[in-house]
Amino acid sequence: MSVLIDWPNWPGPRRLLWSHLVSDHSYDELHGFAQFLGVPPRAFDRDHYDVPETIYDRAVLLGAEPVSSRELVSRLRAAGLRNPKWRPLAGGPSAE
Repeated sequence: MSVLIDWPNWPGPRRLLWSHLVSDHSYDELHGFAQFLGVPPRAFDRDHYDVPETIYDRAVLLGAEPVSSRELVSRLRAAGLRNPKWRPLAGGPSAE
């Protein structure tokens, strides 16, 4: 499994800190892990899921590899799965 998560240090809704959840293998792997974790599809943003700090420990327990934000982006780019805002959307979760 190649699911990665950075430390929750991004301020967001509900006065929580947020992490990014990605896969450096495939979007299918990412969407499957997010679904298993109970993260709703609406949390997907281009190439990652935004997940609240309340989910971080469970994600790691279930197999997500904790990495720095810098390493997360580096591995996402190396895998060819980085989808910055200036590129068309790709890999979104299915509407099922």
